Amino acid sequence: MTCDISVVVPLYMCSESVEELSFRLKSVLSNITEAYEIILVNDASPQDDWEIVRRLANEDTNIVGVNLSRRFGQHMAITAGLHYCHGAWIVVMDGDLQDKPECISNLYAKALEGYDVVFGRRVERKDTFLKKLTSKWFVKLFNYLTESESSDTLSNFGIYRKQLIDNYLQFAEHYRVFPLLIKWQGFNVTYINVDHGKRPHGKSAYNYLMLFNLALDVIVSHSNKPLKMSIQFGFLLSLFSLTYLCWLVIRTFIFDVPLGWTSIMTSIFFVGGLLFANIGLLGLYIGKIYDEAKGRPLFLVREVIGGQPRATSND
Repeated sequence: MTCDISVVVPLYMCSESVEELSFRLKSVLSNITEAYEIILVNDASPQDDWEIVRRLANEDTNIVGVNLSRRFGQHMAITAGLHYCHGAWIVVMDGDLQDKPECISNLYAKALEGYDVVFGRRVERKDTFLKKLTSKWFVKLFNYLTESESSDTLSNFGIYRKQLIDNYLQFAEHYRVFPLLIKWQGFNVTYINVDHGKRPHGKSAYNYLMLFNLALDVIVSHSNKPLKMSIQFGFLLSLFSLTYLCWLVIRTFIFDVPLGWTSIMTSIFFVGGLLFANIGLLGLYIGKIYDEAKGRPLFLVREVIGGQPRATSND
């Protein structure tokens, strides 16, 4: 199948926006090329996303519907959609209309200048103040722990050369973040500013607890620096404890000051809490290893309408 551009859109609770999104995508893509496809991936949305996708795919051969068997998460839904796209260039975007389809033309034009990846940079994010603040501080923490350079203005929205997507589909890890694995590959990456729209319908499926858990998974899956910091802190604590012990001995034998039970109990609780925290941190890493060792599929597809799995350059 010859195709110039594929657009992959993960959907979860996007029933009110998916029809408008499809209409705007077709309008933009048809002005670029007639050889395009739109892959809409339903991540087991509790709304009627799949019924709408099914109808759209039956009405238009350029639309492919992929229905996952259960909710696997946004990045797994993206991965599932990438298995069904055939374009020389692949666009990934969200389905809530905050990523504007009209920006694809600029992304594509920039890519044709010789770039392998063009990320859309959201200069003015239309999110709540708290979400923007937490996102900014998470990125700072992530950059510190992974010694990388990310920005809170970046998301999945961008255009990617087929070769990078072929490489991405070889990755087997379950805890994945799409743009991070794309950037990890190297290649020729650039950025352009894009308009970031306000979500016109509903609200984000991510609450702050889910965002916290996602952030924890991302950091533990992409960095072992917390373990190194734990070791360093343990050595510092041991040095401090030894110094403090020497001071207590000096006070007792020279100045005849009793040790007292308060300082001892405080030290025990402090060290005990630290040990539990370190064991918990180590347990997180062991848990990730356990999950990866199971070798389960990244996702399961219940139904596909209008599409066939793609062939990669390594097949």
